[in-house]
Amino acid sequence: MTAVRFVAIGDSFSEGVGDELPDGRVRGWADIAAQGWADALGESISYANLAIRGRLAWPVVEEQLEPALALNPTHLSFNAGGNDMLRPRADIEHIADAFSRVLRRCAETGTTLIVLSGANPSAGLPLASLIQRRGDELSAAVLRRIADRPDVVQALNWPDRELSTPPYWSEDRLHMNANGHHRVAARVLDAVGAGAPEEWWHAATLPADERLGTAAYYRRHVGPWIKRRVTGRSSGDGRQPKYGDWIEIAPRDAAAA
Repeated sequence: MTAVRFVAIGDSFSEGVGDELPDGRVRGWADIAAQGWADALGESISYANLAIRGRLAWPVVEEQLEPALALNPTHLSFNAGGNDMLRPRADIEHIADAFSRVLRRCAETGTTLIVLSGANPSAGLPLASLIQRRGDELSAAVLRRIADRPDVVQALNWPDRELSTPPYWSEDRLHMNANGHHRVAARVLDAVGAGAPEEWWHAATLPADERLGTAAYYRRHVGPWIKRRVTGRSSGDGRQPKYGDWIEIAPRDAAAA
């Protein structure tokens, strides 16, 4: 069994939506961090990812936490609440209580918890001030719950102003692109003491996409989101975790890395 066994739970942020590979699979910060961790150690690590897009905070905990802990990980990452914040009657304290549950169960099992806050998408979205306010409130509520826990690894992305700028976001303005996921992965690796390549912190040159006009943006992205809310559907309905059990991540040689 490898020395580092890292499992991620959460929603689209941890699944990797927005960072699509040429074959259509999503990658994302957790995949990137797992590879970077193995590279930094110079040895293989075990990696699993149970995150599923569209999940609210408490369903993440109720559906993913115990299966993740059953894998006997050394490290478990958790982020949730972004989908809850978009709901009309979001209860910030109730959302933050999900973090308390994860904190307690990780303590009981001796698992190192990595708490992430999501990146701030508000600048590019409708209802920007509402999203900003709720994100600030959720971040503060979570920090209160882990304030006296130096054993919890913190990778806080919400305060990162550069990460909120357009070069880090996909066309839908809600999910990060490859630039954003690399920057988050770099923050996670720094937080666990592994370190990351300097270039991960900065936006790489990507093929220029024409920014959608207001009408096209609402038609392509906002309209379908509203339809799912009205019909009670989720973008994650019917999806299975991309790595529901351990896979081995081997270190790359220096040239490949």
